[in-house]
Amino acid sequence: MQSNNLMMSFHTSLLCLTACICQNLYAQTGSAEPVLLPILKIEATRTDTEWLQTPASVYRIEQDSKANHLGVNLSETLQGVPGLQLNNRENYAQDLQISMRGFGARSTFGVRGIRLYVDGIPASMPDGQGQTSNIDLISLDHIEVLGGPFSALYGNSSGGTILTTTKQGEGQDSIELGYSGGSQHKSRADVVLQGGADQAGEPSYVVSSSYFDTDGYREHSAARKVLSNAKLTWNLDDGSRLNWIVNHVDINADDPQGLNRNQWKNNPKQVNDASNQYDVRKEINQTQTGLTWSKPVSDQHELYAMAYLGHREVIQYQSIPRAPQNNPRHAGGVIDFSRDYYGTDLRWTGKDLLPNTRLTAGLAFDYMDEDRQGYENFNANGQFGVKGNLRRDEQNILWNLDPYLQASWDFMPSWTLDAGLRYSNVHYESNDHYIVTGNGDDSGKTDYDKVLPSAALSWKIKDQLNAYASYAKGFETPTFTEMAYSANEGINFNLRPASSDNYELGVKAQNAWGAFTAAVFQSKTRDDIVSAGTIDGRATYKNADKTRREGIELSWNKNLWRDLTAQASYSYIDATFDAAIPDSTVQKGNKIPGIARNQAFASLGWQPETGFNAGIDVRYMDKIYVDDANSDAASGYSLVSANAGYVWKQADWKVRTFARVDNILDEDYVGSVIVNDGNGRFFEPADGLNWSAGLSVSKVF
Repeated sequence: MQSNNLMMSFHTSLLCLTACICQNLYAQTGSAEPVLLPILKIEATRTDTEWLQTPASVYRIEQDSKANHLGVNLSETLQGVPGLQLNNRENYAQDLQISMRGFGARSTFGVRGIRLYVDGIPASMPDGQGQTSNIDLISLDHIEVLGGPFSALYGNSSGGTILTTTKQGEGQDSIELGYSGGSQHKSRADVVLQGGADQAGEPSYVVSSSYFDTDGYREHSAARKVLSNAKLTWNLDDGSRLNWIVNHVDINADDPQGLNRNQWKNNPKQVNDASNQYDVRKEINQTQTGLTWSKPVSDQHELYAMAYLGHREVIQYQSIPRAPQNNPRHAGGVIDFSRDYYGTDLRWTGKDLLPNTRLTAGLAFDYMDEDRQGYENFNANGQFGVKGNLRRDEQNILWNLDPYLQASWDFMPSWTLDAGLRYSNVHYESNDHYIVTGNGDDSGKTDYDKVLPSAALSWKIKDQLNAYASYAKGFETPTFTEMAYSANEGINFNLRPASSDNYELGVKAQNAWGAFTAAVFQSKTRDDIVSAGTIDGRATYKNADKTRREGIELSWNKNLWRDLTAQASYSYIDATFDAAIPDSTVQKGNKIPGIARNQAFASLGWQPETGFNAGIDVRYMDKIYVDDANSDAASGYSLVSANAGYVWKQADWKVRTFARVDNILDEDYVGSVIVNDGNGRFFEPADGLNWSAGLSVSKVF
């Protein structure tokens, strides 16, 4: 009864908040002078609507406005997006830790629970496992971040969606050379070639390549990264457009691992293994290519097709002692896999086939075939950090075939109904080729599927003010990596997919006072996939009966005067276990680890096209619990950063310089936590006061 009263109180509070904000923005709109506002089209929802009319929490970030950065990590660009939590591990072997409204927070490496796309091509596998390492910031045009119920349009593991788009070549041929460096011997050199097409049928192009290396903030955290990206675009005589994208990334990174609290306090720069005998590290090599094609068949019909293929190789050396590997069921301390993947997405859109209606029907197919081996991380002489005897050998196959439908109906002059339906299904199969005495056949297969309906009702209160309400079913399968180990140390085919009900109320305004958004949300999840602990490098997972995430997101940005802009955002999320987990320390009401309850961001920038530019920003992150028992937490922190630069243009030449200082107050803080680490090594410390600076020169021919 008490729980129902609390829930009713929460719903009432959210409705009151939305009504108050709506009333306030309506009054502002009415009192403000008419103002010419930019029209911003949103691509993520596939509804061909402007940002203001899109009934979803969606944000578009222009990369040009983020120029005064080193340009290596996605966290440099996506600051200030409400609901999005980015934790920089200062560890290039494990990628960024990204969560959206709490989804994905359990990840100990890579990205989970959030769908990633690069130029329309998935950067997430069919099981939802993804990485940001192949996103090329120096040739990036913009990013769209889609959260809330509308993300269900992208199927499995879409607690949120991040879509990045590379620039399209335009104008005369040009070359840009750049170099930047910073603290911890960070160094990045890059080159960008680009040019537009003179006539239909000729390609415009953008080709970029960069080399980055660093000694790292911590001991044994050096990294080297080579990233190349190319995009060719043809605008054909029949009105169609063809994009061809090629991408390659090569990473070699040492891994200092997490620290326990005493290690962190005594020396945050130290490597977990003081003698570094394990030489923990990772090597990644990935190449992929893809085509996207769109064609307006007529005023009412449009076709879209995407196809891609890629190859990824990873070898990772872990810090697993010899004793656990004496168990014949243990998979060893070296992970070595080779993965081929490919897929397609075919889509038709019909406009006004029914009055004031837009229809979309599509079919998405993705496939992954992986050869995975495990080896002992020691040799016959007892030396660690080398590849020893084979301990695991299997072929893993994943695929999905998802049909989907979308409809948008303007059924009244000021009212629109958006609806979607996607049948999401993922098929797992593992064939075990390592069968020896004491280690039986772990082959197996399983299927997960779910029908995902979604609906959104939007109300155009005024030309510059919109409100909406939305609902969708969510679906998240375990990744193959999360299924890799179980209580009996074989593949955990008993893990169930998570299913969620997602609700959102929102309001948007764009007027003389700026662009405002306010959203309140709730997600109720059954069988949520949560960490069951990490011991000696082996992460295990289990299902929680019920979890709940609910909160508030606010954002505002405005051009204050001439080239002076301001931005602010705030996020509150209450993420809790809604039921105890048997045979564990998890009680009802415990907070889900890895999630900050409060986040805030504010920035002020002077950004003319040429001449002097500068900016300052402040970011606040609340404390983050490290485990399900909430036994410890990484403290909250506030970071202040400042940047300045100068852009000089003369005839065919352009010179850009920048200098940046991050963590000006030299805050001692933890950048991310390793959730539920069984050895208590939860903390990954972040850098103190640090700087970066760069210079680029471009020439038009």
